[in-house]
Amino acid sequence: MTMSDGNTPIDITEEQRLEIQRRLDAVKTQTERNRLGQFATPSVLAMDILEYAKTLVSPFQQIRFLDPAFGTGAFYSALLRSFTFSRIAKAWGYEIDPHYGQEAKQFWARTPLDLSIANFTQATPPAIDENRANLLICNPPYVRHHHLSPDEKLDLQKLTRQLTGIRLSGLSGLYSYFLLISHAWMADSGLAGWLVPSEFMDVNYGKQVKQYLLQHVTLLHIHRFNPDDVQFGDALVSSAVVWFRKKKPPTSHEVEFSYGGSLAQPKISDHIPASALRQAAKWTRFPQTSNRTLSGSSPRTNRTTLKLSDLFNVKRGLVTGANKFFILTPEQISEYKLPGEFLLPILPSPRYLVTNEIEADDGGNPIVSPRLFLLACHLPENVVQARYPSLWAYLQLGVQKGVTQRYLCRHRFPWYAQENRPASPFLCTYMGRQVSENRKPFRFILNHSRATASNVYLMLYPQPALKSELQDDPKLLKSVWQALNEIPSNTLIGEGRVYGGGLYKIEPNELANAPADGLLTLLPTLSGVVRTQLSFIDCIV
Repeated sequence: MTMSDGNTPIDITEEQRLEIQRRLDAVKTQTERNRLGQFATPSVLAMDILEYAKTLVSPFQQIRFLDPAFGTGAFYSALLRSFTFSRIAKAWGYEIDPHYGQEAKQFWARTPLDLSIANFTQATPPAIDENRANLLICNPPYVRHHHLSPDEKLDLQKLTRQLTGIRLSGLSGLYSYFLLISHAWMADSGLAGWLVPSEFMDVNYGKQVKQYLLQHVTLLHIHRFNPDDVQFGDALVSSAVVWFRKKKPPTSHEVEFSYGGSLAQPKISDHIPASALRQAAKWTRFPQTSNRTLSGSSPRTNRTTLKLSDLFNVKRGLVTGANKFFILTPEQISEYKLPGEFLLPILPSPRYLVTNEIEADDGGNPIVSPRLFLLACHLPENVVQARYPSLWAYLQLGVQKGVTQRYLCRHRFPWYAQENRPASPFLCTYMGRQVSENRKPFRFILNHSRATASNVYLMLYPQPALKSELQDDPKLLKSVWQALNEIPSNTLIGEGRVYGGGLYKIEPNELANAPADGLLTLLPTLSGVVRTQLSFIDCIV
């Protein structure tokens, strides 16, 4: 296998590998691949990553290469095209699935590859530094935490704590465990490049991963791809490449953050002080936000910016545990003769709302289509059976259909009770896409009805001071709603998180953290109250 230019044997080998990949993928269902987190690295992206790695290693260094999630060998193929054979001292990999591993082992048999068909997280790392990898490149399995059994999580948590002193959150995906476990497989000063979901940069269960990157290794560069440019056609995930060396970071260390374009030619790039990263809750703000802004005073002091949490208590809409059973149309209510006292109007999904202002009829029901009602009853079963025979019959239908065995229903008493989520005048959609500048990913909705909402909405309940002002002057409702809609999309996007294909999501605490100074211009009386509160917070911090 030579390393010459043009239509060389190595080029043909990559074409053959891709054909094998397509054939093996076709045999598996999407569900099977999702469960094991099997999303193959595109050939072009693998090549970009290895070419970038080449710029970070010494031109005379002998390479000891490791890929802990080998697949059919996208990164190994790129390694062979980026480095001469004479520089590859050792190459080994792990692949847990024999479906891919056996074919890969046979395909690469004539190359210096030692491929083990085994679970990397259970393998024993080399005992001495000379046998460890000095170049580790990996696209770890994207297995979400709910696909890991409690025993698997416990074993993985024990292992990462033993190797790094860090105990990962139980909400961590398998890729987080791979990243920390690999620490024991890397040589001192060895280089690692990880292709991972960018979600760890923003979510609470990514804190421990960021701790590892800032304290245990020298974080060099994080490149985040544009979420509209999904790297994996069969996975809705926004990707990042994380580069670091296995050595303690120097003082006054800075990390390169880049976004968009490619690794070699990003759309934007900046160097962010590690001190700023330690303070920042969300790393996807970089490199859009200036590091000079973030390296100043602590975010906990001198807070003069009003947040939505100063004006609203933000709650997620209610989770029924079985929408098809608990959320009913008027026709179903009539069919089952359900008593009206246990029925509460509930808003349909945002996609059905033709306007962002919901009017109400004389009964306080929303004028929307479809009209839906939530079955909500807190009476004990014996009372329901004795007093409401039609409701009891419907509940028994739920028992027969297995609704009582749903997770939420099993953990509440009675099983058909619902969360207390009264109607709120302001709501925000939980997720969306920014199709154009005029279509924002998050919509604020003004609700004049008594309808509650499900968890596809966030519900904004006015805090006492704002509630008092709204009661004194109901005309302020529309003004506040309009001010909410004037919060820039980039501001809300910066607080939330993004997934592949440009799908944006925002959690209640993230929305609550959004700045809302624009609302104070509408509320002169409230302004003084809120400013006094902020000043008081500054004094006690």
